[in-house]
Amino acid sequence: MAISLHKVEETAPALVSFYKSAGVSLHKHGLSGQRAAVYLVLDYSGSMKPYYRDGSVQALADRVLGLSANLDDDGSVPVVFFSTDVDAVTDITLDNHRGRIDTIVAGLGHMGKTSYHLAMDAVIDHYLDSGSTAPALVVFQTDGGPVNKLAAERYVCKAAKLPLFWQFVGFGNTRSTQFDFLRKLDELAVPARRPVDNAGYFHAGPDPRQVSDAELYDRLVREFPAWLAAARAQGVVR
Repeated sequence: MAISLHKVEETAPALVSFYKSAGVSLHKHGLSGQRAAVYLVLDYSGSMKPYYRDGSVQALADRVLGLSANLDDDGSVPVVFFSTDVDAVTDITLDNHRGRIDTIVAGLGHMGKTSYHLAMDAVIDHYLDSGSTAPALVVFQTDGGPVNKLAAERYVCKAAKLPLFWQFVGFGNTRSTQFDFLRKLDELAVPARRPVDNAGYFHAGPDPRQVSDAELYDRLVREFPAWLAAARAQGVVR
């Protein structure tokens, strides 16, 4: 069961509008009643500093928590911070979300480079260790391309055999060539390279907080139903 509106009102009143807006998008995309785990992966590379400082990362985390409350019943989103390595694997919860990103980041070290594949590996490990068989929607935020493109591509293909859908979200200049890799990843050949199309991508622009809740949720879940159908047909999702 999803978390009830009443529970969200009680434990996280600041997230009620996100919870409702996410519910509208899920209904629109035929996902009402769908159960899924939700993960959040956050880029902690040096160029991300302004987005942590201006609250963009916390705002995304809050909105993803509002989405998760519609899809899962534990009131918690596992969060992976990554740069050159995996910096932290922790969580944000309905009853402890305010300022949570700043609190976590205060305990992290140097902001490094951008290694997608290590973050993907951490999500895969967490998912397998959880023992869950439910599908998972992984919101993967970044402001640039990976230092190792081949490794990132290999992990997307490897993960296609698991019930994980990777929804990449770009922060920054929409015209930047930094995001060429993600556009390419979104179009990786099926079935030559992977059994199902298990990745989506959209760009939230230079000020992600300006993206409306309705648009953000639409973009986060738009490709999920097609993946679910394909993954079920291939036996990836039971």
